[in-house]
Amino acid sequence: MHPVHGSPGANVLIVAHRTAATPRLIDAVRQRAQEGPCAFTLLVPADYWEADTERAAAVVELALPLLEQACDGHVDARIGAHDPFVAVQDALGSGDFDEVMISTLPERVSHWLRRDLPTRVRALGLPVTVVIAEGRHAAANADR
Repeated sequence: MHPVHGSPGANVLIVAHRTAATPRLIDAVRQRAQEGPCAFTLLVPADYWEADTERAAAVVELALPLLEQACDGHVDARIGAHDPFVAVQDALGSGDFDEVMISTLPERVSHWLRRDLPTRVRALGLPVTVVIAEGRHAAANADR
């Protein structure tokens, strides 16, 4: 394992956008933090239709306190390229990460799953955990 910023343990790259502050991701980060020492970095790909990164910055601003509370520590953040795969490649090229956690929308609406982002990232040689946000139908059926 290769610590970033001198922290012991694994360095986990969290890739998320619209799901960066969802309960499933927060729970997954909490669980991963309980498994052993690790440091987290949130990567939010920019929206392709925005010339600037205002919306991605808002996602970071909203998600960071929740993620930091979940892991009981500091979470780094960066805004990446609008193509999520390119954003991950850039982050892995400029950082020393041991695993990747991809948080995405449910399969029926996820562009990332349709583009097979998890498989493409796994091909880069790191373990990948996929966290799928709970959809409206899943929430409605949860108590059945």
